[in-house]
Amino acid sequence: MSCLALALQPANGPDILLQTREWLPPSRALMALSAFRGTRLSFAKTHHNSVAAGNNIASDPTSDSLGDDPLAASSGQVIVGVESRYRVVYRLVNSIYVLAVTTIDDSNNNVFECINIVNQAVSVIVTACRGVDVTPEKLGKKYAEIYMALDIVLRGVSSIRLAAMLSSMHGEGIAKMVHSAIHSESKIRGADSWAIVEPQAADHEASVDSFSSASFELPAETLVAGDEVAAATLGYVQQGEEKELAKVEEIEGEKDPFAASDKINKPEEMLMEGFKKDKDSGISDMSKALAGLEVTTLPPPAATESTHIGVEGFEGNYGGIEFSNDGSTLPEDFEGIDNAWGGGLDASEFVGPKKVPKDRGLGGLEFLETSEPPPAAAAKGGDGDKIEDLLVKKTEMKGPEMYVVEEISAEFRESLLARVGLMGILYLKTLPPKSSQEDKETEFSFKVEGTEGVKRFAMLSAKVSSVGNGLFHVRTAPTEEPTPIVKYSILPRLTPLPIRVRLVKRLSGTLLSIMIQYVSNPDLPVPLNDVTIVLKLPVDPTLLQVSPKAVLNRAERELKWHIDEIPVKGNPGRLRVRMPVDIADDDDGSDLEIVGYVKFSAQGMRSLSGISLKPASEGKTDFYETAHRYASGVYICN
Repeated sequence: MSCLALALQPANGPDILLQTREWLPPSRALMALSAFRGTRLSFAKTHHNSVAAGNNIASDPTSDSLGDDPLAASSGQVIVGVESRYRVVYRLVNSIYVLAVTTIDDSNNNVFECINIVNQAVSVIVTACRGVDVTPEKLGKKYAEIYMALDIVLRGVSSIRLAAMLSSMHGEGIAKMVHSAIHSESKIRGADSWAIVEPQAADHEASVDSFSSASFELPAETLVAGDEVAAATLGYVQQGEEKELAKVEEIEGEKDPFAASDKINKPEEMLMEGFKKDKDSGISDMSKALAGLEVTTLPPPAATESTHIGVEGFEGNYGGIEFSNDGSTLPEDFEGIDNAWGGGLDASEFVGPKKVPKDRGLGGLEFLETSEPPPAAAAKGGDGDKIEDLLVKKTEMKGPEMYVVEEISAEFRESLLARVGLMGILYLKTLPPKSSQEDKETEFSFKVEGTEGVKRFAMLSAKVSSVGNGLFHVRTAPTEEPTPIVKYSILPRLTPLPIRVRLVKRLSGTLLSIMIQYVSNPDLPVPLNDVTIVLKLPVDPTLLQVSPKAVLNRAERELKWHIDEIPVKGNPGRLRVRMPVDIADDDDGSDLEIVGYVKFSAQGMRSLSGISLKPASEGKTDFYETAHRYASGVYICN
């Protein structure tokens, strides 16, 4: 007989919980628990009296096997009762006894099975109380979960299902514990249950039977037509076999597909074979073939030279734009554009700003193929500076990562700011999920600071909850991609502008002059890099003068400037354009639509709006704050 009942009995106070099997009356289980309490108290009282009398009174011989402090050891077993006797296996956790009641029949009872059930019950209450500090108050808070878990443990549970039950005790609760844990073993082992496999096997067997009994027959008309075609082509194949035999000797070995043809060395008459002259007119077949084709005449050599448009600018001659086909109009920043492979890979991109000497081969590529450290790392004398270690460290994740992505939109009318808006998104990137074992949910709290200028917050309520005072709690399953969890917008009057832009136009007769001025915000932590300014021209230009040089897209009527870096505290930059336009004499040019677009992006450890992320409590690293990013949205001037 296995375990008959499970109970939780505090050292001082009434019993907390009792679970019995179907055929054991609860009254008998309560009698066994009362007898165990009486035995424990009597043993303790006898031991106390013997100590008080100076060990002059002989103690009960039944208490010798229980130690100096009977029933106060961590675990053991004792037989209780007078008429109906039961064996009680107990284990003490803090001040709570976990009891298992069974019969005393040694021939039909496995005591070790009862001990295993007691140990599983101890795991349940320790998990419910989140530690070994087990008290009746903590057990009362999770009473329903403990009741159902001990009911399942009493009837026998495997270690896999017990682990699933303990993981769901503070999560989904009783429903997950009772219903979803039935197939836990098959899920963990990667096997499907028979209820899923049986219909698939039946469908597979039915498909095999249907295909094995299927037959396909061609119509008689199709067979007759195929015989006629074969008879008609058989004579042609036999005649062509003799001609093919002479060519087989030439194609004995496989030739190089890129080798030049042998016909290059043949005279011109042999190259013209197949094109015979007409005896009547004396015109060859090649001339007849080319008679209906339109032959395009080639342009003169002077047309291939570059065209330079250079006129005087606003304040003198500052250059122009060259139009040619040899790529000379491209800026000098495109290094290696004329190389056969479009430039190479420089190993200095992975080591540091210092370039590798060019005399070491293919730009330092040999250091990627060997285990030898580059010169910069060898000078430091550390194995951790190898190029392989640097590459591996970039992909490691120590824990969840959070960062802010902000998009700012602004509209300038000449030099005045018409409207502005900034929207930010808080992203969470968890550790990638593992397929080998069950993934643990990511759960932590964080604090958002610098929210004085926030206009509105919107949270993903399925994964984030607000605690108050800028505190938020996150709980989500691991994902591969970053997840947006919080969105916010900033008040327009408190929105910082990374760059101010001014657009001015002037029309003198038919000559249109446009100037764009730009300056960076002096409060930016780092200067703006890779800024692109695009000017939408009102008409397709015939003559154009720009300063500095720009790229012209005639199809879109756009001029594009690429600025490598705008200093934080520098002088305003100027972009100037001059072009003739065809307008009426009485027109002042007010209907000419001129718009400039600004595109930029940057990242750093400080967000543009000043919002920062901090742990909920000092000294903890629940997540890692990575580089924040901001970019331009609709950033225009008109």
